[in-house]
Amino acid sequence: MAASVTEVPRIKLGSQGLEVSAQGLGCMGMSAVYGERKPEADMVALIRHAVAAGVTFLDTSDVYGPHTNEILLGKAMQDGVREKVQLATKFGITPDCKEVHGDPAYVRACCEASLKRLAVDCIDLYYQHRIDTTVPVEVTIGELKKLVEEGKVKYIGLSEASASTIRRAHAVHPISAVQLEWSLWSRDVEHDIIPTCRELGIGIVAYSPLGRGFFSSGAKLVNELPEDDFRKNLPRFQQENLEKNAAIFQRVSEMAARKGCTTSQLALAWVHHQGSDVCPIPGTTKIANFNQNLGALAVKLTPDETAELESYASMDDVQGERYHSTFFNTWKDSETPPLSSWKGC
Repeated sequence: MAASVTEVPRIKLGSQGLEVSAQGLGCMGMSAVYGERKPEADMVALIRHAVAAGVTFLDTSDVYGPHTNEILLGKAMQDGVREKVQLATKFGITPDCKEVHGDPAYVRACCEASLKRLAVDCIDLYYQHRIDTTVPVEVTIGELKKLVEEGKVKYIGLSEASASTIRRAHAVHPISAVQLEWSLWSRDVEHDIIPTCRELGIGIVAYSPLGRGFFSSGAKLVNELPEDDFRKNLPRFQQENLEKNAAIFQRVSEMAARKGCTTSQLALAWVHHQGSDVCPIPGTTKIANFNQNLGALAVKLTPDETAELESYASMDDVQGERYHSTFFNTWKDSETPPLSSWKGC
């Protein structure tokens, strides 16, 4: 086990003033997607434990549950906790997960509803969760800009957006953070999106930094998942791909043993070493796992060790796509029409 962390560092996301804990907490799994919803009291205790430990950047979305995860965070932030956290939530995906909307009326309605569920007056970081490919991104960001001016949102973010979409959005109003999947086995964002964010001074929030739990348990993870767990249907977790991906986990595990840390800590440490503008948001539903994830901040990697880790999981080595082709938009298909085509609605 790696050395414990006495104090969680702070980092800045973007150039607009948003400062967060260097590691965040993804709250999705507490209410949705990964099997049945967990006991509310236990999740409130976990969130408050995280905040007390210095992990104050909390991530949710209106689609998680749907809606129940925001309600959970609203309860967890009572009794003076709200003043200690940086709260991020998202809009864009409909509750049935079948459509993506970014028109102004939808944006505003979602924000108002999230404010009520979270029981707050202002959202610290408000992301467009997925890009509506029928609405120019300038239109969506224009409405978000109004919400900032009204004091309902402090900072604007995008999730799963292409480099060109990020540039167009940033030209309307500064984007403080882009959330994207980035881990040892999801690195295709490094070619275009990461350089674009850094050129524009946009912070990077890495979701699924542990490969949706793969770097915690390896291939055996699939056998431990409940039948309704979202991951059981993902390409990388299918048996024909999992057998090949297991070799990646084995190499990372062997290096972790040499480093005196867990495999998950090593994989998470790799994300931390990508730069001071990167904040991973690993999720968990157990305090013990949270404590272990926090220990990743104490794992130091040399340039040679970083390169060795990356050699284990090249794009050619990882088998299976992140999502099914029928899944809602990712950054690879997030282009929107030109602003000149917009007729309103």
